[in-house]
Amino acid sequence: MEQKYIVALEIGSSHIRAAVGVVDESGVLTILAVEDENAINVVRYGWIQNVEEVSNRINKLIKKLENYQSISPRKIKSVYVSIGGRSTMATSRQIVRHFDDGVDITDKIIQQIKDEARQMVVSDRKVIEVLPREFAVDNLDCPNPVGTVGRNIKAEINLVTCKPVIGYSNIQRAVTERQQLNIKGEIVRQSAIADLVLTSDEKKLGCMLVDFGAETTTVSMYKNGTLRYFETLPLGSRNITRDIMSLNHTEENAEQLKKVLGDVVNVEPNYRKHDFDGDATEVNNYVRARAGEIIVNIIEQPKYAGYKIWSDLPGGIIIVGAGAKLKGFTDQLASQSGLNVRLGNIPGTIRISDPKLQSLDFIDVIALLNAAARRNPQECTEVPVQVNVVYDDDDSYDEDDDDEPGPRPIKGKEKKEKKEKKPKVEEKREPKGPSKLSQWKDRLATMLFNEADENDE
Repeated sequence: MEQKYIVALEIGSSHIRAAVGVVDESGVLTILAVEDENAINVVRYGWIQNVEEVSNRINKLIKKLENYQSISPRKIKSVYVSIGGRSTMATSRQIVRHFDDGVDITDKIIQQIKDEARQMVVSDRKVIEVLPREFAVDNLDCPNPVGTVGRNIKAEINLVTCKPVIGYSNIQRAVTERQQLNIKGEIVRQSAIADLVLTSDEKKLGCMLVDFGAETTTVSMYKNGTLRYFETLPLGSRNITRDIMSLNHTEENAEQLKKVLGDVVNVEPNYRKHDFDGDATEVNNYVRARAGEIIVNIIEQPKYAGYKIWSDLPGGIIIVGAGAKLKGFTDQLASQSGLNVRLGNIPGTIRISDPKLQSLDFIDVIALLNAAARRNPQECTEVPVQVNVVYDDDDSYDEDDDDEPGPRPIKGKEKKEKKEKKPKVEEKREPKGPSKLSQWKDRLATMLFNEADENDE
């Protein structure tokens, strides 16, 4: 595989992020650049509210990325986009295939099952991704059916879907219609993050992935290596910010107070007195109350999935999202759930050109690039072709007629350099004597004058 530049676009409730990476011939992904724009009030719960504003901010992101030295002079023409937020949900479906005789189960048969699942209608929703949960060959559980022989195969499939209008159509309007960017593929945000931050052992043992975002918190559960449960809660870190705003603070100030004073574990926040001259304990009470509500909702989700949190999810809780940086949140989540809790991180298999991009803030968009790199990546950029105007020898070109500024085209196919014209220097010349014609005229005039004098005498 030749080196390919791929571009990912993540539209979240607090930020819109875009990233460029390059996949080399061995399939290794290198992150070249990440940029972001504020999305407050233009995206809500992962849904685009203002198509025009989102489009403008995407345009700014693309221009920023194209100015990177590692990317220029390439122009971004296509992107991979994420699908997430409250619009997404997972639905289970079952597909059974029968064969007259025993056959070898091949990759082709599995792909046919996935294609059939993708064509299923799910109550006016768009199918974004097909994720197999379980397989059984001749009624025997078979996690990896390829290579087995049987007369029938049964597949339990998770269909990840979204609402067509708010979940996808507005993305098309902002990206394709207004910015003329081709969408190379849609990627489920949570699935991409899971593939990036979860280990294979965690997925096999059973674990919970928590994406604690600005306006939503998405909980995914894995067991026996596959996705078993998926739910998006309408609660996020911005709920804490809005609670603090009730103390007569602007949203900007409330957000800053949350970061400086917020402490989920300790009642009395640890801070420098000169950072805030109000009642810090009162602010932190709002933080602890709302964070506690979010934690309770998270640890209730295994019940809805039919799991016992301690026995069925020994792989623990892996948390990502900007909300996870709230002081004491992971400690309190571990205390109330009884499970090990760790922050998701970017694996060392991905090369990152700038250490700053290792931040938890950029996991979402880097996860998208990683997902695109793993599924036959398509080139998303192109190098502009420079057109040089060359005139043939017989083409006419008059310098005096060219009033346009800038460099002039080169005459002739051989591109001969013009010889520099030397400035004209006026030479001082001695005055010349009378011409022969003038001399004859003078002689004739003298003769006629003399004859006239003689006649007068």
